[in-house]
This record gives sequence, C-alpha cells and structure tokens, in this order.
Amino acid sequence: MKITIVFAVCFIANIVVAVPIDDPSQAQILRLDSDVKPDGYSFALETSDGKTHNEEGQLKNIGAEDETIVVRGSYSFVADDGQTYTVNYIADENGFQPEGAHLPNVGIH
Repeated sequence: MKITIVFAVCFIANIVVAVPIDDPSQAQILRLDSDVKPDGYSFALETSDGKTHNEEGQLKNIGAEDETIVVRGSYSFVADDGQTYTVNYIADENGFQPEGAHLPNVGIH
C-alpha cells in the first residue's frame, strides 16, 4: 500500500511540474482520470499537444516478503518529425519492458 501511495503522489507531482497551466505556450491538460486503491492504481492523461498516457499498477503477493507492484501502461507523443509514437510497457520484478514499432526488439537471452 505504501508503494501505491508513493506512485500516486509522484505522478501528481510530475504533472504539476511538467505542465504549467499558467503558461499559455505550454500544453494544457485536457483529461486526467485517476483512481487509487489499497492494492493498486490507474490513471489516464491527455494533453493538448497530443500526448497520452494510460497506466495501471497492481500489488502482487500482498503481505509476502516478495511483495511487488506490476505496472502496465502505454504512452503516445507527437515527435518533431510529425509522427505519433506509442510505447507499451510492463514494469515488474523483471524490470521495465517497453515495446514500440520504433524501438529495437532486443529480447532477453
């Protein structure tokens, strides 16, 4: 549960720092939905510059010595070349595992 609260607080702090609402030249938050529960969280974010980010985290092995959080999500952004890039990812006891058409497929050996 402590991990969930830390993730939620960090996420909200990053949004406040990353997207200053009082500067009209910066992207504006169009949608922000979040739900924090004792065993997990989820959020969805969309900004006026075409960025989106959806994520959910669930505690695994609650109360056990090997308790961990499993995070699944995706984010998209419009790059300087005008293309939209999307990254889907999982982060768990095996580390951060991103996938995207523009990313190399290195696989784990």
